[in-house]
Amino acid sequence: MTAELEPLASLAWLVEAGADEAMGDIPVNRFATAKAVPKAEPSIEFSRSPPPKKAIVPTEGDPIGSAVDLARAAQSLAELKTALESFDGCGLKRTATNTVFADGNPASRIMFIGEAPGRDEDKQGLPFVGRAGKLLDKMLAAIHLDRSRAYITNVINWRPPDNREPSPEEAAMCLPFLRRHIELVNPEVMILLGAVAMRHVVGKTDGIMKSRGRWIEYNVSGRMVPVMPTLHPAYLLRQPAHKKLAWRDLQAIEQKIASLHPA
Repeated sequence: MTAELEPLASLAWLVEAGADEAMGDIPVNRFATAKAVPKAEPSIEFSRSPPPKKAIVPTEGDPIGSAVDLARAAQSLAELKTALESFDGCGLKRTATNTVFADGNPASRIMFIGEAPGRDEDKQGLPFVGRAGKLLDKMLAAIHLDRSRAYITNVINWRPPDNREPSPEEAAMCLPFLRRHIELVNPEVMILLGAVAMRHVVGKTDGIMKSRGRWIEYNVSGRMVPVMPTLHPAYLLRQPAHKKLAWRDLQAIEQKIASLHPA
């Protein structure tokens, strides 16, 4: 699903984020290198993908072991989605309407990871489609991205009741799928949206306000990938004054993407 860019909404986001001053009389294209980002390719239609070639028998009485086995056996994103939908070890699945896997274009290799689905995401089966998702679309537009040029998923694939924070046990059952998800996407850059994503992906517990805006690294099959923790869009809806901090992070992210694809 490719979100339509709304110029006025994007401009409003930039103004709220503090980008409200022109720096010269002659316009300068400061995003010239951004055109070197890989050309958008059609998003993968996960729902029509074939099941895994090899059936995996769940490990009796060990849901985390079963999750590890199922995730490891997946050789494509389509197989991973099918494996995740067949996994019954996490109690969250019993109260959820849909399994929320991902949205966007994995070929972009620009991967955003959030926390867990909310009500709208649970209904539609896609990540970031509610109010926080609309803000995320504006944030992407501010650095010349959209869902055809980025890939979005969550740590947790089922909505926790009342949108509560997932427990450590629930996260542990989803993490084997997320780690395999990252391996299959093989991203060039990852953006972690919020403290929960930061804690479960890279193990940092310092707090998002202390860690945001600082590049760290994540090992993907022996290759170190740059990772940027930043503020979750849902947090920015509650604390709009902090949009200026998110804007700084977004600028750093765009510069990093441009540096990976020099003109």
